[in-house]
Amino acid sequence: MGTNDQTRSLPRGLRLVAAAGAAALTLTAGLATPLDPAPRQARAADDGKKVLTVAVAQSVDSLSPFLAVRLLSTSIHRLMYEYLTNYDPKDNHAVPGLATKWEPSADKLTWTYTIRSDSKWSDGRQATAEDAAWTFNTMMTDDGAATANGSYVGNFEKVTAPSPTKLVIRLKKPQATMTALDVPIVPKHVWEKVSDFSEFNNDKSFPVVGNGPFVLTGYKADSYVRLKANKTFWRGAPKFDELVFRYYKDQDAAVSALRKGEVSFVAGSPSLTPAQAESLKGAEDIKVNDAPGRRFYALATNPGARAKNGEKFGDGHPSLLDRRVRNALFMAVDREAIIEKVFRGHAVEGEGYIPPRFQDYFWKPSASQKLAYDPAKAAQLLDRAGYRKNGDGKRLGKDGKPISYRVLCHATDPNDKAVGKYLQEWWGDLGIGVRLTCLDNVTDPWLAGTYDLAFDGWSVNPDPDFVLSIHTCGALPATPEDTGATDNFICDRTYDELYARQLAEYDPAKRADIVKQMESRLYDLGYMNVMAYPNAVEAYRTDQIESITTMPAKAGNIYGQDGYWSWWSAVPADSGDSSGGSSTTVVAVVATSLVLLIGLGTVVAVRRRASADDRE
Repeated sequence: MGTNDQTRSLPRGLRLVAAAGAAALTLTAGLATPLDPAPRQARAADDGKKVLTVAVAQSVDSLSPFLAVRLLSTSIHRLMYEYLTNYDPKDNHAVPGLATKWEPSADKLTWTYTIRSDSKWSDGRQATAEDAAWTFNTMMTDDGAATANGSYVGNFEKVTAPSPTKLVIRLKKPQATMTALDVPIVPKHVWEKVSDFSEFNNDKSFPVVGNGPFVLTGYKADSYVRLKANKTFWRGAPKFDELVFRYYKDQDAAVSALRKGEVSFVAGSPSLTPAQAESLKGAEDIKVNDAPGRRFYALATNPGARAKNGEKFGDGHPSLLDRRVRNALFMAVDREAIIEKVFRGHAVEGEGYIPPRFQDYFWKPSASQKLAYDPAKAAQLLDRAGYRKNGDGKRLGKDGKPISYRVLCHATDPNDKAVGKYLQEWWGDLGIGVRLTCLDNVTDPWLAGTYDLAFDGWSVNPDPDFVLSIHTCGALPATPEDTGATDNFICDRTYDELYARQLAEYDPAKRADIVKQMESRLYDLGYMNVMAYPNAVEAYRTDQIESITTMPAKAGNIYGQDGYWSWWSAVPADSGDSSGGSSTTVVAVVATSLVLLIGLGTVVAVRRRASADDRE
């Protein structure tokens, strides 16, 4: 449901401030802030520093890497902290991060990582294997610390640090994600002072100690996040002194700011609309990047919100518990029309859960399995399920009342609103009403299960384990008062069995086959209707950014990468430095992160949902 990448639930206590943050944003968006008193050219600060300012349409859910799931937040954490491994920006294979090498035992149950000796925390202390061991052990023993990335350590039996440069992870059973543990490693000497990981947001004291290419120096909820270049970063310092992500509730205003040179880059919500992209093409000193994306765009139905203890909550429409009804609704969605009329060709038709960019895991339904657009057959399915029309053409529920579904949508995503209007037309022809509920904060009703359907979407990582894990029974909240890692309260034992099998399968081809079976199962369950795989459509000023790395190198995205390559590699246009690579040439790596999000408010506890992206 996020605009990210992947989005996951946050502790319930954090949700309570979301509404306040959204209200403050409404009142103050676009106004000067104490730390940003007036609009300015993005290319250089008054003191001569090179500042790269990125306009975004998503707010931060948390600056704690143990809680954050939104794409923006996790992207910031990739700039702040090293992971054990990273993804090569050219072809996504595993490359060194905090670990310089890794080796499994013969039985694949013990993994030994060599931790680099040239990585320092920004307070001058050495980053060691003990920091990594403490990070993983904390996630293994504290439910709050496991909120965002707990699925990665659920199979860990023991983690030790025999020396400052040696990390040993013992597994309960084989785990195929050991070179793709997307977990930020934090400094033990800082984080061991935290008393409650479910509530600590890491947003009160600056600068924040990290060892990534950028150091977080300032933040105001729904206003900005500010990072400066880490001059001692082991790969080399970024060429921009600062990176700023500034929040715009109105995407047209963000595009206008790009035209004026007030921002260097526009990412969109999560992408620019076709009209915005067309308006920027040919504009002086502006380049539009339009490439296959790593996201899917979907409709999710409420399967009946429930907790691990078996307690049900929420108020999803009972008709949606019938698979025939879910299938009928999706057979009345014209995906081709969505691609043509909403995305205007800047997307491809959605089918499976993983975008075609990741060919090894990309799945398509067979001809007999596919829920093709067929309104007449959809109506027949509803009739057979016992949901027939009355004399007024309204389809009735089992309670005799006309069916009308509440559809959650993101107020900042124009695609949600456009598709929502089509749903009102298409499902209206079936005799079903549609009430669009477009909110700045969709988190609260989503986590409470007080919706019928919702626009959903995630950014998929090169290793798909995370987006697969959020539909397991284990991801459900422990009780209705808690929150879990679940995306949409799906719990299916067959799916869970397949998930466990793929996680333990080291053979790439065999694992890919199991993942495709999982996608097929999700498709058949009908709780998720993937409508499209949107392109990454974004734009930047060439008079401010001379070159920047896309991922993948030949045709990929800049914002929301699986790593820090774009911002770390970005070269200021007036730097005189031509060694930094280009949009199609991969260089070392680039990191910069300054996030300016305009507006005031308290900490917003929202998921990094699509409209989001999601997770990352």
